[in-house]
Amino acid sequence: MNIALIIAGGVGARMHQDIPKQFINVYDKPVIIYTLEAFQQHPNIDAIEVVCLEGWHDILRAYSKQFGITKLENIVNGGAVGQDSIRNGLYDIASRHTDPDDIVLIHDAIRPMVSADIISDNIRVCRQYGNAITVIPCTAAMLKTSDGLVSDTTIPRDNLKSTQTPQTFFLQEIVEVHKEALKRGITNSIASCTLYIEMGKPVYMSIGSEKNLKLTTSEDIEIFMALLHAKRPDWLRQ
Repeated sequence: MNIALIIAGGVGARMHQDIPKQFINVYDKPVIIYTLEAFQQHPNIDAIEVVCLEGWHDILRAYSKQFGITKLENIVNGGAVGQDSIRNGLYDIASRHTDPDDIVLIHDAIRPMVSADIISDNIRVCRQYGNAITVIPCTAAMLKTSDGLVSDTTIPRDNLKSTQTPQTFFLQEIVEVHKEALKRGITNSIASCTLYIEMGKPVYMSIGSEKNLKLTTSEDIEIFMALLHAKRPDWLRQ
């Protein structure tokens, strides 16, 4: 099976809103529902699990029923940090799904513009190579700084990639990676891909998109709203 694990445990302090950013309404629909719909509508996604802030489970279930998210299997609480939240979701999924061929696509709830092509390529790359990390090329000039104020060092961008989600793994393997990480005292890795690298495992790259943005600030919400209403110019369809 191909199982989507949606991480929605953040409180969104940088958004300066009274509700978590994943529950902000955009055109009468919560952000998280846009995200869930992307996986609901993908023909190769079999099930969805959500890691959600405590106290918001019933609200999420109500929204899921309202918007037809029939693939939702379960909702579990988040943890103190992202690694804890992902582990909570993985352990719960693994309690129900035990086939060695099962894979899990770990995705940020606040990346609602994830496309079917990105999901498909994650599945393809993971099944071919063992895992898949969504990336885009690094197109900006990269500067290194030690104090956030001044820099005298550039980093060549040619071999740099910026990571996104989904990040996809064989379920049984990533569960074991998380267990081993706890034994080694690795408890706050930034992302699943960094956890794998810290554990000495290679990761494989899958296609991303600049549109697959993470909604972190209020400006990101404005961009998301514009993208929802954007019409692709005829000259880009060639």
